[in-house]
Amino acid sequence: MPLPIRLALSVLLLMPATGVARAGFADGTLPDGIYHCEVYLLGAFLNLGDITIRGNVYNGPVTFGGAPQSYNYQMDANGEITWLGPLGGYTSGGNSISLTQATLDDPASPSFDIVMKQQDGAFTASTCTRK
Repeated sequence: MPLPIRLALSVLLLMPATGVARAGFADGTLPDGIYHCEVYLLGAFLNLGDITIRGNVYNGPVTFGGAPQSYNYQMDANGEITWLGPLGGYTSGGNSISLTQATLDDPASPSFDIVMKQQDGAFTASTCTRK
């Protein structure tokens, strides 16, 4: 087999092993910006506030005014986010975060989904999309 073909095949075989397919998650952060969060419930979209991301720091969600404090978050190579502080109504009143999954398929419109476990045991999912 000629050398250029062997090199091309080697690169293709190594891509999944090195995480190139998920390159957007490689640095462990979401793209900076304000992410608008909402949930579709009973035939309407309900505003759950905005979460601001700067590097590995977030604040919010905020529906009006400003967030009082910022906290760190972590994102693994698969895009799963761990919030290292409170997350407004998602983590108050007996609610907790079950899972947060980032989606960076389109670099122009990054987003993440938050699955919240409610106090009664039911789950609610919301989507946060960068403005």
